[in-house]
Amino acid sequence: MNSKDAAHLIEALASNWQAEMRGFHTYQALSDQESDLQRRRTLRNLALAEKHHADLWATRLTVLGAAIPKYDGPESGEAGSLATRVGGQDLALRRLELDESRDIARYGKQIRELGDEESIAILKEVISDEADHYLTLGGLIRHHLPAEPLGPEAAQQALDELVAEREKGQPRAASWIGDAIYGVNDGLGAIFGIVSGVSGATLGNSKFVLIAGLAGMFASALSMGSGAYLAAKSEREIYEAEFARERDAVENNEAEARELLSLTYQVRGLSAEDADHFVGHIAEKKEQLVEALARERLHVSEEGLSKPWVSATTAALSTAVGALVPVIPFFFLAGYPAILVAAIVSLLAHFAVGAAKSLITIRSWWSSGLEMTFVGLLEGVVTYVIGIGIGRFA
Repeated sequence: MNSKDAAHLIEALASNWQAEMRGFHTYQALSDQESDLQRRRTLRNLALAEKHHADLWATRLTVLGAAIPKYDGPESGEAGSLATRVGGQDLALRRLELDESRDIARYGKQIRELGDEESIAILKEVISDEADHYLTLGGLIRHHLPAEPLGPEAAQQALDELVAEREKGQPRAASWIGDAIYGVNDGLGAIFGIVSGVSGATLGNSKFVLIAGLAGMFASALSMGSGAYLAAKSEREIYEAEFARERDAVENNEAEARELLSLTYQVRGLSAEDADHFVGHIAEKKEQLVEALARERLHVSEEGLSKPWVSATTAALSTAVGALVPVIPFFFLAGYPAILVAAIVSLLAHFAVGAAKSLITIRSWWSSGLEMTFVGLLEGVVTYVIGIGIGRFA
């Protein structure tokens, strides 16, 4: 190997080391932020695997007589980025899933280009691990264990599967209904707590309860609406940016784009021959190839994205509706009668909201309704007692 090839090899391996260390720090930071024990353990295992890959590259660099690079990224990796903070952990995992797929394609290209047997052996091990990471991330995003890889299928069967997947991304009434139900739930729960606490502190003084309740209603509605708008807008912007990147990739190097998509389908279980044939069928139309690349990266089509203003309006209005329920009795009553009527109306509303959740879950309506009623009752009693204490000592 001449000096030029050796320098190129060392540069590539150093870049690989940086990428794996960035992945290690990202997964480690995400695991520290995760409250669910199983998901935290999974993310830590992914972090350890990335660190192992970095150690493999460090060992190879040492053998080649090169210095181990200094990590040049943030301690939290990509977990501390603005996009992650705004979009939340699921969006961060989608971006990592995209990165894993890109790494598979990049390492596959290095196998053909580097010409160093020891490095190629490491690449093959790393690619195998990254394929497992891709499936694991898919399971974390969908909140279930990754599905078993499919066996080799005919190209038409794979195409049918992709069409079915696209249909899952189409907008349906259940989407906005679910947002509305959770908006009502948040508004009802938050303002019922405020009304209970102020009622306990003022013995049901309707003036103070109305001021606190209405102020809380507007604050909750605006907060939920703006939060839903920013989340939907962020997801759409990420999709549009990815779509633009994939369009540029196809325009500049369609062969590489085809290879990337083929490797993605191979990770999912198709043989190399079937995956190439499938991609060739998709690539008959360039726009179709771009859409397939973007969809495989983010697991959503443009039609399946939430519309920011629809999300904001649904969240704000439903939160306001839920928040208004415990306040209404104080427009007409005062003192203990108002407190009693507000409690009854609010608990009935809690039951109705809980029962409505059965539209988007698999639980029975009465079980979900009773659970929600119990939570509301507990919340009301606790905040009322706290309010009494504040009223006495304030």
